[in-house]
Amino acid sequence: MTFRAAAIQMCSGVDPERNAAAMARLVREAASQGATYIQTPEMTGMLQRDRAAAKAVLRDEGNDVIARTGSELARELGIFMHVGSTAIALDDGKLANRGFLFGPDGKILNRYDKIHMFDVDLDNGESWRESAAYRPGSEARVLSLPFAEMGFAICYDVRFPALFRAQAVAGAEVMTVPAAFTKQTGEAHWEILLRARAIENGVFVVAAAQAGRHEDGRETFGHSMIVDPWGRVLASAGPEGEAVIVADIDPSAVKAAHDKIPNLKNGRDFSIERVAGVVAGGVAVDPLFSAL
Repeated sequence: MTFRAAAIQMCSGVDPERNAAAMARLVREAASQGATYIQTPEMTGMLQRDRAAAKAVLRDEGNDVIARTGSELARELGIFMHVGSTAIALDDGKLANRGFLFGPDGKILNRYDKIHMFDVDLDNGESWRESAAYRPGSEARVLSLPFAEMGFAICYDVRFPALFRAQAVAGAEVMTVPAAFTKQTGEAHWEILLRARAIENGVFVVAAAQAGRHEDGRETFGHSMIVDPWGRVLASAGPEGEAVIVADIDPSAVKAAHDKIPNLKNGRDFSIERVAGVVAGGVAVDPLFSAL
């Protein structure tokens, strides 16, 4: 069953209400182009480096403006509305980096809390400690939808191929990677990581991104992308500003890719052992080959 997917590129600021209005405008544009599954980026609701200022305006799930707007848009437009993620206040004082998928009736079909926390130090001096404010998720899920089997990830999760392989083995045909990649890491790795996850699992990848210079001073890479199971880029956006990209997705292409290269079926369990090399003539040699 072929369906039209859309990835919404945004440049979210520090005001959730304003970001909700921008999301609604772009989602309606995507729906007008025939998209029935529409995805927004990571942190659709707010990008705010000042944690105190962020916590002052963030709400729990039941009172979050982005979640409410996503539900209303799904019902109004009769679409599957995927809020890539937004920050949700938790009872313990931490936050969840949480994505929502709403069905055409406006009800929540799936929640996904980002599992892998972005705790990194980059060459340009950027330092990020997502775990200082956010509680990581612990559950991955493959959701059966009328048009495809869908897996979920958020941004930094894309660097952990085991998550994607587990979902592919569980039957996922479309993987989702809403993101707010930094400009530096995006230039180096964004496209190659998305295409690699598609190729090695034989699945479609839909990745809506944040793009450009944000109100809090950070800069994100953009280049929202939809990739097919053979690693071909079906649609992509530019490096800055808002955009809507769409592509028609035929899940039968997943089976075709698996038939050509059945690496999911051919995978085998194996053991691994760390061994110390021996020096022969000043060259380190693996003991297994020392007799050759």
